[in-house]
Formats: sequence, C-alpha cells, structure tokens
Amino acid sequence: MGTALIKIKIMPESPDIDLKDIENQAKNIISGEKGEKTKLEIEPVAFGINAIIATFARDETLESDTLLKKLQEIPNVSSAEVIDFRRAFG
Repeated sequence: MGTALIKIKIMPESPDIDLKDIENQAKNIISGEKGEKTKLEIEPVAFGINAIIATFARDETLESDTLLKKLQEIPNVSSAEVIDFRRAFG
C-alpha cells in the first residue's frame, strides 16, 4: 500500500457562486473519505469562472468514485474530476 497525491478540479455552475461554501464542504468530504493534507486553490478558467483545485494525499488502494460522486453532489457544483493522480515516494 502506498500513498497517492491526487488533484481534483471542482467546477461551480456559474461565476456568481460563493466558492468559500464549496471549499468548506469539499474539505469536509475529502477528510471524511480519508484524504489528508488537503490544500485548496482557486484557478481562473474563463469568462469569470473560477475552479477549485483540491490537492491531497490518500491511500492509493482506495477507490475515488465515491469521493467524486460526493463532491459532485455539493450544491452549485457543476462537475468534479481527477486531473492528476501520482504515487508519493518517501
């Protein structure tokens, strides 16, 4: 069993959405799904829309489907997708 470093892009439904609320819920979901050392960043996408990039460590043997489904169910979230998955060494 190793540790994976995972990045997930969370897209809001519109540019008018309060990202702080989404960030708080996402952080709670990630920690509830055994994610550790969560870091959240705002990344401009286009036309005033910003995405939340969640970076965290998690056991690589755990399935990500449940985590992604929970993130997509946050109110005002359009999508959540894994954009990077790497094994951590050391």
